Amino acid sequence: MLVQGESIAVEIESPRSSLTAVTLCWKQTGRDNSRILNDHWERTYGDVSWHVPSDSELLPWYFMEHDGRSTIGVGVKTGTASFCYWQVGKERVSLTMDTRSGGSAVQLSGRKLLAAEIVTTKSNPGESPFQTARRFMRTMCDNARMPAQPVYGINDWYFTYGDNSEDLILEHTRMMAPMAEGLSNRPFSVIDAGWFVTSPSLPKESWWGDRLDLPNSKFGDMSRVAERIRKAGMRPGIWTRPLCGSHNDPYSLMLPLVKGRDAQRPVLDPTIPENLERISELFKVYNSWCYDLVKFDFTSFDIFGKWGFEMMRDGAISSSGWSMHDNSKTNAEIILNLYKTIRRAAGDTYVLACNTISHLSAGLFELNRIGDDTSGNEWARTRKMGVNTLAFRGMHHGIFYAADPDCVGVTNKVAWDKNKQWMHLVAKSGTPLFISAQPDATGSAQKAMIKESFALASQDLPLGEPLDWMESAFPKRWKLKEEEVSFDWD
Repeated sequence: MLVQGESIAVEIESPRSSLTAVTLCWKQTGRDNSRILNDHWERTYGDVSWHVPSDSELLPWYFMEHDGRSTIGVGVKTGTASFCYWQVGKERVSLTMDTRSGGSAVQLSGRKLLAAEIVTTKSNPGESPFQTARRFMRTMCDNARMPAQPVYGINDWYFTYGDNSEDLILEHTRMMAPMAEGLSNRPFSVIDAGWFVTSPSLPKESWWGDRLDLPNSKFGDMSRVAERIRKAGMRPGIWTRPLCGSHNDPYSLMLPLVKGRDAQRPVLDPTIPENLERISELFKVYNSWCYDLVKFDFTSFDIFGKWGFEMMRDGAISSSGWSMHDNSKTNAEIILNLYKTIRRAAGDTYVLACNTISHLSAGLFELNRIGDDTSGNEWARTRKMGVNTLAFRGMHHGIFYAADPDCVGVTNKVAWDKNKQWMHLVAKSGTPLFISAQPDATGSAQKAMIKESFALASQDLPLGEPLDWMESAFPKRWKLKEEEVSFDWD
């Protein structure tokens, strides 16, 4: 371990043995009545809160601890070369640096691995836990790559769920664009899954693509679609799933079949240079079509065969016993290389990362989806995945990336009195606002609220602060634009 300014660098060498993980332990004096705040390896799943610590709980990347008087933060800097998690007991704290490659031990050979850079903080006099947490986020991430202006707009997913078309996208865009009339910072219209050629074995699975560079018969020329969106008054955005393999690709280019993957959904091995070049070309195609934002999705699930909550449940990011083509790099290094490939290929196009590793996305992508999907079908899911996510991961906003808490799904299935409050919170929170507005659920009341929300979301606002987050996983009291606002989520 090397002291480097305010951080401690952990370097690992294992020239003769393969390496799965390294754990460091420190003795500590227990802090009575303390509570900790957890995080996730990728998105959160409505399961982040201030709570009593348990020595069996895995705390990915960092944790905050508050004892009623002061707050501390303990974590690792972003962009690390291992998957890190902490465990907090009454008499000790440990840091485990998972160095696996796929589901097997990494072969470092003679290479030295900078596995983590440990950083800590303690609250200043008069500083609230939220203020301490925000300051600690800056300690972990040196530089964010933020969009030039706040990002907001529309996305069709929560009323189409993949059953979209060029006509529907343009109808949605033309209906919503007048609600941003007069705003110099123009909104985005993001085409979600459903626009590309699907696999012949999964023709109705709109979120799995056989050709992510080829539109299906419902869309046609994607350059023309982008131009029409722009003429309607919005900036075009597009969704992709870059690790989809084609049904006729050679098996040698794919990840092995393990739990969570199947032969109908072949996943490109991100350690094979040919695949990285293919992914790079994909983003260059979107650039040539003149899309201003690309949302890429599913890379964590596709690589590891698990969702984030399953990683936490199992205490491992993937099943054991498998490797990628190159087993000399750790999973964190492999993912960082994939992300950097996407970043380079995207150029100046905004990138919205979804289902990505938060600590590895920070500083690379303009936007990151910080929680699991909200809903256009049920309010309970939006409450869980939206309100909880914004309350406990909003602190990343403007420091790691622009933190996207996900959409407001304006549909006939979700009560407007709840959706209206969710829209109001996101619009005033300073974070990106995206709305999926089912046309026949968007009447005069909804349009008036959307217009007001777009005006707010187009501005650079202070980050909303949850005021009762110590007591509730779904805070009802918020500080928004320097005013206290109360919500009824139940």
